[in-house]
Amino acid sequence: MRDLKMPDQRHPEKAHRPDQEQPKKPSWIRVKAPTSQGYKETRDLLKENKLVTVCEEAGCPNVGECWSQGHATMMIMGEICTRGCTFCNVATGKPSALDAFEPGRVAHAVQKLGLNHVVITSVDRDDLADGGAEHFAQTIRAIRHRAPATTIEILTPDFLKCAPSALEVVVEARPDVFNHNLETVPGLYPTVRPGARYFHSLRLLQRVKELDPTIFTKSGIMVGLGEDAQGVKQVMDDMRAADIDFLTIGQYLQPTPKHHRVDRFVTPEEFAAYEKSAWGKGFLMVSATPLTRSSYHAGEDFARLRAARLEKIGRA
Repeated sequence: MRDLKMPDQRHPEKAHRPDQEQPKKPSWIRVKAPTSQGYKETRDLLKENKLVTVCEEAGCPNVGECWSQGHATMMIMGEICTRGCTFCNVATGKPSALDAFEPGRVAHAVQKLGLNHVVITSVDRDDLADGGAEHFAQTIRAIRHRAPATTIEILTPDFLKCAPSALEVVVEARPDVFNHNLETVPGLYPTVRPGARYFHSLRLLQRVKELDPTIFTKSGIMVGLGEDAQGVKQVMDDMRAADIDFLTIGQYLQPTPKHHRVDRFVTPEEFAAYEKSAWGKGFLMVSATPLTRSSYHAGEDFARLRAARLEKIGRA
């Protein structure tokens, strides 16, 4: 994994920011360093196929557990993002041209790993006219061809600067789950997610349901950025108004001193209260724990999500 203690090398665009104090993590946040044979095999396979994972790029705390089980969230369209979100550990800059062979390599890795469920995400590509929509679609189709039994979850950018047809291209490829994270409450967007628009992201997810009601929609937020409980519950209400099926809530962890500071560590008891509230608002699936991330236990959660829909249909 990359050295997260040297932000200036990976993040020259963040070098001008003042250092933010990094508070000591509480006991419920700490995880063991990855050492298992399964972890090494997954790492080697991804390296062999020249694939990038958000697990490494974003410094995910669950990488050891997930990779030891052969699970990885693959990040397409390069390692350089055109946005500069203050929470994110992915580097910002001018991306390279798309790799036409990448969808095939991703599909080969999915087949080789024998995945039941795969998560595909990407950097933001505001430099592309379609935001990378066709590349997402090609990747989905390649996986369907090489691993037809694998269910596919995508975690997309917001396609903010694209024509509406860009989203339609992705939806027509028919992923099983369409995930796009709101990340935080709207009041924090100017400092946390300055290149994005809260209601655009919300409408994106709503539009997916309008285009294809059979696709599960999913979104997530981080807590510990400076929001309050009322703001989190308002986001839940907004998501349900957009017919979002699955909510994830996890603790924000500051990658380096140059990133947005951690306002506080939310306790497990508060996460449990958020989860209870979310179930009460009608989500089909909820994951709310300090270590929850968008793709953490995604396969198991998808199975539960599908079962919840069938139960809901049975009650109707």
